Amino acid sequence: MRSRGFIAAAAGLWLAAMARDGVDRWIDATDLPPLTPAISQEVLDRNGTLLRAYMVEDGRWRLGVMLDQVDPFFVALLLEYEDKRFYQHGGVDPQALLRALGQAVWNGHVVSGGSTLTMQVARVLEGSGTGRVAGKLRQIRLALALERHLTKDQILQLYLLLAPYGGNVEGIRAASLAYFGKEPRRLTPAEAALLVAIPQSPETRRPDRSDLAKAARDRVLNRARSDGLIDTDQAQAAASEAVTTRRAAFPTLAPHLSDRVLAEEPQAGRHVTTLDKGLQTALENLASLAVQGMGARLQVAIVVADHGTGEVLASVGSAGYQGGDRLGFVDMTTTLRSPGSTLKPLIYGLAFDEGLAHPETLIDDRPTDFNGYRPQNFDSQFRGKIRVRDALQLSLNIPVVALTDALGPAKLLQAMDRAQMKSALPMGQPGLAVALGGIGVTLEDMVQLYAAIARGGVVQPLTHRLDAPKVEGQRVMTPVAAWEVGDILAGLAPPPGAPSNRLAYKTGTSYGHRDAWAIGFDGKHVIGVWMGRADGTPVPGAFGADLAAPVLFEAFARLKPALDPQPAPPPQALMLANAQLPQPLRHFRSRQAAFAADASSPEVAFPPDGAEVELLPEGLMVQVAGGTAPFTWLADGAPVITAQTEATAMLPALGRGFITLSVIDAEGRSARTRVRLR
Repeated sequence: MRSRGFIAAAAGLWLAAMARDGVDRWIDATDLPPLTPAISQEVLDRNGTLLRAYMVEDGRWRLGVMLDQVDPFFVALLLEYEDKRFYQHGGVDPQALLRALGQAVWNGHVVSGGSTLTMQVARVLEGSGTGRVAGKLRQIRLALALERHLTKDQILQLYLLLAPYGGNVEGIRAASLAYFGKEPRRLTPAEAALLVAIPQSPETRRPDRSDLAKAARDRVLNRARSDGLIDTDQAQAAASEAVTTRRAAFPTLAPHLSDRVLAEEPQAGRHVTTLDKGLQTALENLASLAVQGMGARLQVAIVVADHGTGEVLASVGSAGYQGGDRLGFVDMTTTLRSPGSTLKPLIYGLAFDEGLAHPETLIDDRPTDFNGYRPQNFDSQFRGKIRVRDALQLSLNIPVVALTDALGPAKLLQAMDRAQMKSALPMGQPGLAVALGGIGVTLEDMVQLYAAIARGGVVQPLTHRLDAPKVEGQRVMTPVAAWEVGDILAGLAPPPGAPSNRLAYKTGTSYGHRDAWAIGFDGKHVIGVWMGRADGTPVPGAFGADLAAPVLFEAFARLKPALDPQPAPPPQALMLANAQLPQPLRHFRSRQAAFAADASSPEVAFPPDGAEVELLPEGLMVQVAGGTAPFTWLADGAPVITAQTEATAMLPALGRGFITLSVIDAEGRSARTRVRLR
């Protein structure tokens, strides 16, 4: 009897071992689904905050998440409610299965499923059902296999990534953003309970049944209270909170720039940019306000950068990332447009470097023929002799064309190349019209150019990636010229209602009112604003000073409460009045003046023929070039002032309207001009 008992026991052990080995082989032979599901690509700001996420290929929101990125209370509540013995069982909890079977027999229907979190991960990995026997067996087998290949934390992390939250939302992070608009690092008890309940109760995922969602959430809260995770007061407070299962939109900040960084590195899952989420949000709101009530087609673009590092802090490609009349999908920060007068500071800086002029140099603003090119000022008026400083501040066209003529347009294009600016010439060859905006440039590149002026004349290429290597660019102008340009621009009056804060800025309006610009900098930051229509059609009456400049000043106000001061002048800067300058710098002499046919005959230098001139309180300032003193001035044939020994005179009491002015020198030679006085 003993021997037969021993044999039976041995046979039982052998059969058990064979069964165990068979089960092991059965588990080991399990075909595992991919254990690294595709996750949404993310674009983050400089602090790691989400700016924009992209759906995975099957149209689902599935955002990557680590266990330490989730509120510990939520994890504890999930385990307590769903799988108390998660860290003890091997993928299947026999107690839970027996309990579920007994409840089903007693009640005549399924009351609880008995699935562990590992089995739920197995189900979502394969997309299998929950109620079929074959499906349940497959989940058990896969759950046991998962436990052999992954750690418990890895399995839990897969659940946090894949749990279904209704529609195309998967995972705790996507759900927290969709339902609460925040990351799951800090959740209230009510929020945590709802996020535990939704994957377990399919009916709660319907956005129109918040009552069902509340009931499911409150069941989780009651369990948490009874198990000691929260006290009665906390449970009651959480249960009193309203419930919504309506999804909020996922973040779509900086959509144009996000598309660009994604295209640059399409295989990367996370893209950390230099942007600041708070500033980006503020300027996107400003862009929307800027085009309100301005017609259905007006657009705006804004770029903010730290000119010391070249890091882009905000990039607004348009007011609204959508189609329609505004063509919001077009990124206007990288679109080639005419810069209008915003290239003038570069020309003046180059002229300062070449020794052609100084801010206090006198330059002529008078009708000039540059070999057939006859530019006009924007207001069709002329100022005669004027300081270079004033010519830039008034954005006069004739002086800057004269400087460009002296420099040569090719030198301007070479400087733009050193500034790493992309450009397009309409006619293929550079001409003097480049000085007035006859070239295509981008807003980003214009901001980069002004950043170079702000940092002493050296280009620091703009970057929107936080990990991008810092590459020092070339020098565009000397520190003295850069400071002189900045000092002139800082003397511009601000737009009406804007603070007088020494912001160095320049506005521009392209031919036909197609583009309105305003670009400015202080001691640390540079901001560029473009406004117009994305399709390039004119905006009647649009001027950079009226349209874009107020947006520029408001952008600085949203960036920081006060401007950083402009730098002090370099030691080499000539801080002199015109009369103290070296003789060659006192008056700019153009090529046309150098090759004048008869410099000895008198000529009315101001006002020029055909000009419309505004009278000063003292009268009309006139100026003669050439001739021999003394000079006699006549108005409509009547002598006004005689025996003048100076080239410049003031003619009093001339009235209004059209008048013919004449000047006669000591040798009887004369010149005349006809103007309109107002």
